[in-house]
Amino acid sequence: MNRSVEDMKTTLDVVCGKWKAVLLLELVEGPLRFSEIKKVIPRIPHQTLIKHLKELEEDGLVNRKASEDIPPKVEYSLTTYGYALEPLLQEMEKWGNCHRSRTKETIAN
Repeated sequence: MNRSVEDMKTTLDVVCGKWKAVLLLELVEGPLRFSEIKKVIPRIPHQTLIKHLKELEEDGLVNRKASEDIPPKVEYSLTTYGYALEPLLQEMEKWGNCHRSRTKETIAN
């Protein structure tokens, strides 16, 4: 099997970070405003959320749509390119669940 370290590193650079994958997985469910993101991921620091959203937008994974209302309402959603990550994000979530269960079992024994 021919593995590309560079390809793996590129993927990790884009979707990893303490909160990026979690943020992307939440946006798979549909568009969210900034305040809604803070409600579903309450532990993410404000500045980190801003930074991750900007980076994900620059990488073409997230759309930022501002309304012309005053005050403006900003909504974030996945691009078609971002939705391509859904299977990977779901597998990461599934693996994390198994790992936490395994870790709990190890600690209990």
